[in-house]
Amino acid sequence: MVKSFTDEIYAYALENALEHGKTMPGVVMSKLFRHGLKKEHIKDVMSEINKIVEEVNSMPENDRIKLFNNYKKFLPEKVIEEKGLKDLPNISKKMIFRLAPFPSGSLHIGNTKTYLLNALYAEKYKAKTLLIIDDTIGSDEKALILDAYKLIPEAFDYLKVKYSKPIIYKSDRLNIYYKYAEELIKKNKAYVCSCPQEVLRENRANKKECACRLLKSADNLKRWKNMFNLDAKQGSYVLRIKTDMNHPNPAFRDRVLFRISDREHPRVGKKYRVWPLLEFSWAVDDYLLGVTHAIRGKELMIEGDMQNYIWNIFKWKKTNFIYTGLVKLDGISGKLSKSKSQKEVLRGEYSGWDDPRTWSVQSLEKRGILAESLREFVENIGLNQKDVIVPVDDLYAINRRKLDGEANRYFFVENPVELRIDNFPNVKEIKIKFHPEKPKTKTVKINKTIFISNKDFNDFKDKEIRLMHLFNIKLNKKVKFTSNENNPNFRKVHWVSEGVKTKVMMPNGIYVNGLAESNIEKLKKGEIIQFERFGFCKYQGKDRFTGNYEFWYTHD
Repeated sequence: MVKSFTDEIYAYALENALEHGKTMPGVVMSKLFRHGLKKEHIKDVMSEINKIVEEVNSMPENDRIKLFNNYKKFLPEKVIEEKGLKDLPNISKKMIFRLAPFPSGSLHIGNTKTYLLNALYAEKYKAKTLLIIDDTIGSDEKALILDAYKLIPEAFDYLKVKYSKPIIYKSDRLNIYYKYAEELIKKNKAYVCSCPQEVLRENRANKKECACRLLKSADNLKRWKNMFNLDAKQGSYVLRIKTDMNHPNPAFRDRVLFRISDREHPRVGKKYRVWPLLEFSWAVDDYLLGVTHAIRGKELMIEGDMQNYIWNIFKWKKTNFIYTGLVKLDGISGKLSKSKSQKEVLRGEYSGWDDPRTWSVQSLEKRGILAESLREFVENIGLNQKDVIVPVDDLYAINRRKLDGEANRYFFVENPVELRIDNFPNVKEIKIKFHPEKPKTKTVKINKTIFISNKDFNDFKDKEIRLMHLFNIKLNKKVKFTSNENNPNFRKVHWVSEGVKTKVMMPNGIYVNGLAESNIEKLKKGEIIQFERFGFCKYQGKDRFTGNYEFWYTHD
């Protein structure tokens, strides 16, 4: 049995109405998660939320204030937190941050968080930001794709990230990496290993040096040159760095720096076949490009340790690494993964990289999630080494706040049911405000056919209801007009008369079909509107095959 949230609903609804002049069901619902509301129980409390919201919105302000004094004790105690981004270590006048995405797909809402933190801090310190496409060769499981070279800058541009031009591609810098690899070999700090993986794994576990490690640097330089010959097969040689074989972490012992790969690179084809691993290319580039600060996920700590190890060998100035924990977004079904989305896009299961199920920046833009909302959402999360769970409703609440008051409102009826109303009043059109807080009005045409949603039709059978802004009817076998009186006890139902066929793409990738009022014909592509009691949606234009007006669902 779901616990009662009545007191908390009143508290939040009244607080929000006093602050903004009115409240909305979605705002109240998102705040109930702090009191233990589970996603699966939303439907159990939604009707009560709607009822209380309607009651609060109809109250005079003096009544709201009196009632709020009774319910404010149910609000959580407010903690005053430090606003903005906390200071980073080793601040200087000339700071350089880097964004180094791996081009296996578009940026999704998960990894965008870390990149945006770098960009936001660069703005805070008036620092330079480099965009480095981290396109060392991928693997079968994590393959590079050509589309990503366009998708990634496109996402950063939408997010208003200011980065220096031109973009830097690691696939253009292979000869630089080769130069420093040879220097490591000459310093007797790296060696070419031909041992099978099983032998290496056993040696690591037993803290034992392999025979290849004991070769002289001159012999390793010859072996290094041989890695570039076509006779050297993939997997036959790797370049390893010499570390302490007694290091407490076996994974740190003699890590691989370079390997042979015959996979075709989407940008440079088969021009190179000896490729660095990410931590080596990072170590070289962070130094040569002067990167002073890099915010990165804490899962990359061992790579950071390896970079420090390489910098110590060369006696290079080090980058300040700031590690951040993983953020799991509650309310998103499935795993956020570029590799997973890549497979589903390539298999045709998704319509493209802007399919809403990818949660890519492109899909969020198409849905109507504003760049400013994503930036504020990430800034609110901030820097934290702990893994955190953040409701995606927090992002929606930010976006809703920015849209509410700006988005015009229209009627949309999902799965419409046609009503033929006896004794239909002599009314052919009505004027309704586009938004309660805006003076501009629209004319809604009316004929004797009215459509309401199938859900409302079933929920209110044999009951008297009010068609919003219109008149009252009773849903018997024969639908009858009853009066024009705006009775607050009647449930208000949205409707469409002269409607146009409309479909709405939902976040789960499924279209909802229905009718919308004909005023949407005047919308411009890309306009964000609100379908009353359905949600905010972004207009995509007319479907060229069906002629239906297409929208993408933003949030409630």
